[in-house]
Amino acid sequence: MKKENPTTKLCRYCKTEIPFDAKVCPQCRKKQKGHGCLIVIAVIAILAIIGGIAGGTNDDASSATSEATVTAVATEETSKSFAEESIKETPAETTKETSAETTKQDDGIPTEYKSALKKATSYSDMMHMSKAGIYNQLVSEYGEKFSPEAAQYAIDNMEADWNRNALEKAQGYSDTMHMSKAGIYDQLISEYGELFTPEEAQYAIDNVDADWNANALEKAKTYQETMNMSPSAIHDQLTSEYGEKFTTEEADYAIENLK
Repeated sequence: MKKENPTTKLCRYCKTEIPFDAKVCPQCRKKQKGHGCLIVIAVIAILAIIGGIAGGTNDDASSATSEATVTAVATEETSKSFAEESIKETPAETTKETSAETTKQDDGIPTEYKSALKKATSYSDMMHMSKAGIYNQLVSEYGEKFSPEAAQYAIDNMEADWNRNALEKAQGYSDTMHMSKAGIYDQLISEYGELFTPEEAQYAIDNVDADWNANALEKAKTYQETMNMSPSAIHDQLTSEYGEKFTTEEADYAIENLK
């Protein structure tokens, strides 16, 4: 009667009964390292028996077969170990390369400089300030107190449309303070005002959406209601170079439409 091959075996570590060909114990998760060796020993033993019966010629064949089996098992184990090591090393090397690239990008830029750049960008985006106005705010002892070098780095590296900033400021002065064209221009370029360049200020004046007659009328109403001024005095205030700087025609419109 032919002897059946075993279907189970005991784990070498936890002694749990597991499938005979299992390479890892399902219970303790440890590798069954001895399995390959047992197969090789069994093959050698069988070949030895066959060799004893068949004679010297068969001994040579058995020896060659045994060596081939051992080599195949060893090759399989070596390939498996190499694959496992490659999987372990790849994530670490990838992380290392990413870290090196990040460090390289940050080299040579002090933290103060980067902070100044962020502040400068915020002043431009939210308050529509001029280049000179932002620089002064960054270095001011009453402002951000950055070093001149950090402030200059910020100005040189920020992305801003200074014409657009000047236009946004001009629009604000017209909409909320009802200023005249000349009054807004002077405010934009003044060293005590917005510090835009004359070219930026002119771009703003040329592109602002404003009704100068309506602005003059709103100013006239304010003078009449809060200061109880006469129409003649209001007209003078509207056209004065030390006052509102409206044109004569704009002041005339305002006085004619006062109630």
